[in-house]
Parts: sequence; structure tokens; C-alpha cells
Amino acid sequence: MNVPALVVALVLALIPCQTYAEAVDLTLKQAVKLGVEQNLALKTELYNAAIAQAEVRKNRGIYNTDLTLGASWQDSDTFPISTGGPSRQKTLKLLTGVNRLVPTGGTLGFQFNNYYNETNYTASTYPRYWQSEVTFALNQPLLRNLGPQVTNLNIVIAEQAREGAVKRVAGRIQNLVAQIRVEYFKLHSLHEDLRSREVSLGLARRVLGEIEERVKAGVLPPMEILNAKYGVAAREKEVIDADKALRDQVDLLRQILQLPPGEINAVDTPDLTRVTANEAEAIRRALDLRPELDEAKLQIASAETQRRGARNKTLPGLNLYGTWTYGGMGEQFNQDMNRVVRADTPVWTAGLQFEYPLGNDAAEAEYVKSKLRLDQSRTQLDNLNSLVVTDVRSALRAMDASFKQLDVTAREKEFAEERLSAYISKSEVGLATARDVLDVENDLARARSNQIKAQVNYVIAVTQYLQATGELLEREGITVNGGTVGELLKQ
Repeated sequence: MNVPALVVALVLALIPCQTYAEAVDLTLKQAVKLGVEQNLALKTELYNAAIAQAEVRKNRGIYNTDLTLGASWQDSDTFPISTGGPSRQKTLKLLTGVNRLVPTGGTLGFQFNNYYNETNYTASTYPRYWQSEVTFALNQPLLRNLGPQVTNLNIVIAEQAREGAVKRVAGRIQNLVAQIRVEYFKLHSLHEDLRSREVSLGLARRVLGEIEERVKAGVLPPMEILNAKYGVAAREKEVIDADKALRDQVDLLRQILQLPPGEINAVDTPDLTRVTANEAEAIRRALDLRPELDEAKLQIASAETQRRGARNKTLPGLNLYGTWTYGGMGEQFNQDMNRVVRADTPVWTAGLQFEYPLGNDAAEAEYVKSKLRLDQSRTQLDNLNSLVVTDVRSALRAMDASFKQLDVTAREKEFAEERLSAYISKSEVGLATARDVLDVENDLARARSNQIKAQVNYVIAVTQYLQATGELLEREGITVNGGTVGELLKQ
């Protein structure tokens, strides 16, 4: 090997080669399972559901207990006029507090504070002493912010948003399953179409060979060879186009299922069993099962929750507050604690506080907006119901029409086969030209293609019907709920 050739060989060896997986025999159920587990667009929607769940946990955090701990030390040297001389004071503070929101909208608090004080001021009765305070506090709204409905407002909204996210996942899975079914059987039809084109090409080549022999024998004029060659070239182009379409479809299905490059063999054939349905029953099922309708209903519930919260914000503020405090004091820490335990020096406090802005425009405007959003959500649901009814009716008509096409295309193919057989017989006795035979064979190829398309169109129509009624996931044995979303996220 010369030097330039060796260099080229080394460079080519260093270029990474694209490896292709072996051909995969794939059933429809396997394709659906792979799509649900691996489709990237679905994974994106699953993250939204997980974020919604995190938002629920975040809003439930309002009931977390707040613990406050504090410690400080102060050492001061002063010269107060009252003492007539220098004074030194040392103070230690130990603070403990607990606060918690309660469902009624109020807050409960507990504080336990300890102080140690030491001074050299000779006139002081206790130059060294401990002092403690125990305080229980309550602050309860009586109008604005009163009650669990208002306190839990953001929690309820977050839970409704989480359920809506689950319904969106269900809708996305249903759309994905429908897409997989459609693309799977399109792949099957393109396989069949390629085989049909290859059969046509083989027949055209056979006709060309027979004509060439008959031209040599002087039975046919040379012009017939050109007609036959034209027919072969036209069918070669059809095979190339059909092969490209098949490869494009394989790539599309692999992208949906996130499979490595390679061939896919669609093992399952279209199920051509007739599906019958009553229109009224189909519409009823659709209105019960369609996930987007459930999501729209959750949006109405959320809008109603926000309306109630906005209505409460228009009320004046009236708060009841109260405290109960008792303490102790002693030169020794145990004396201080004994007096605290006896609780014989309580201090009670109770009161009401009223608040109202002079002109509550912000709250009133927010309340009006919440009512408008509620009406908007209801209108959207009405519109969606109307669209669902139209979808079901259209799907029923498409399913009925596509089933009728099965019989029409089957008869068309049968007639085309009989015509081709007759013309081949004619050509053998010189009553039909090569062009006549190829034209009739072209009609047969078109009839075969029409039958393949009709079969796939019927399967697509059935899929669209099941999607329109919301029964597709049930038919595929798929149940979507919060647990399902969690399992898919783990995967």
C-alpha cells in the first residue's frame, strides 16, 4: 500500500461509525408500552405534574410550626448619676418561642424566656437574680381571613392544579397512544406498498423480457421494447419513492418511541373487525371520559375557590387577640422555676382590633376579576362540550365510511386482477400490446394501493373514534392517576 492510501485508511479508521441496531419485530402493544415509558414529550409533561405536586407540599407548609431560639449576653459599665459611682451590670437572656397557624386562620403562640441579672449596685435588693416568663398568645380573625376555606385557599388551588396536571398527562398519553397506533399501521401499510411496487416492477421486467424475445423473433415491432422499458423505469421510480417513504416512517416511529437507528417490522396487521356504536351512548361516554373535560371542570372548581377567597378579602378586618402570662423570680434558678410552676402571678390581656381601608378598590376589583374568570371557565367548558360532541359525530361518520371503503377497494382489486389476467392472455396471442398490459397492471397496482390505504384508514378511524370518546386508554389497558404519574417519573 502506498503512503497516501495508508494515510487515508488511518483517517477513515479514526472516524466514528454510526452503528445501527438490528431489525426489531414490534407488536402494537410493545410499541405503546415503549412510547409511554420513553417518549420525551410525555416526560416533559410528567415534570409539570411533579412540579404541581411540589407546589402542593409548599402550600401545606403554612401549617409548619415556627421555632425561635435566642441567647444573648450583655456586660456593661456605666456611671449613672443616681448611684453616685460606677456601676457594672451583667445580663444573660435565653429566649424560646413556638408559633403555629391553625385552620381557623388564627395563630397560637408560646414563649418561655429566662433572664439572669447581676449588678454591683449596692442599693439593689437582689444583686443577683433569675427571672422567667411564660406567655400563651392567640390572634384570631373574626371577619377577613376567617375559616378553613380562606386559610387553606392556596392549598386547595394547588391540589386542583395537581389534579389538572394529572388530567393533562392522561390527555397527553391518550394522544400519544393514538399517534403510535396511527404511525404503526402507516408503517405496516408502507411495507405492503413497497412489496406491491416490487411485484409491479418484477412483472414489468418480465414483460420486457418476453417482448424482447418476440421482437427478436419478428413477431412484434421494436417500438414495443421502448414501451416496455418506459414501464420498467416508471416502476423503478415508484419502488425508490416507496422505499424512501418507508424509511422516513421508520425514523418517525423510532423518534416517537426513542429507539436506536435500525429497521422496524410492524408485526401486527390491521384489525378490520367492524366497530358499531350508538351515537347518543358514544357522546355520553365522551362527556364522562375525556380528560380535557375533567381538566376544564377542575379549572372551574379552582376559579370558584379563588372567587370565594377574593370575596373574603373585601370584608373588614376584625381580630380577637389575647395573652396569658405568668412568671417567676428568685436569687437561685430553682427558686425562679418553683414560682413559674406555681403560676400564681398571671397577667391576662384581651382585645379587639378593627381594620378597614377607606376605599377598598383593590380587593373589590380582584373580586370582580375572580367572578369574570369563573364565568370564562364555565364558557370554555360549554365550548369544549360542544367540540367533543362534534368530534364524536365526525369520528362515527369517518369510521362508517372507511369500513365501507374496505369492500369497495377489495372488489376494485379483484376486478383489476381479472382484467390483468385477461390482457396477459390477449398479449400472448397478439391481441394486446405491451403498453396495454402495463397500463392494466398499473391499474392493479393502484387498486392494491387503494386497498392498503383503506385498511389503514379504517384502523385510523377506529383510533380516532376511541380517542374522541375517551375510551382509548381503557382499550389499551392504561390507567392514569397520581400513582401512575409517580411510577412513570421513577422510570
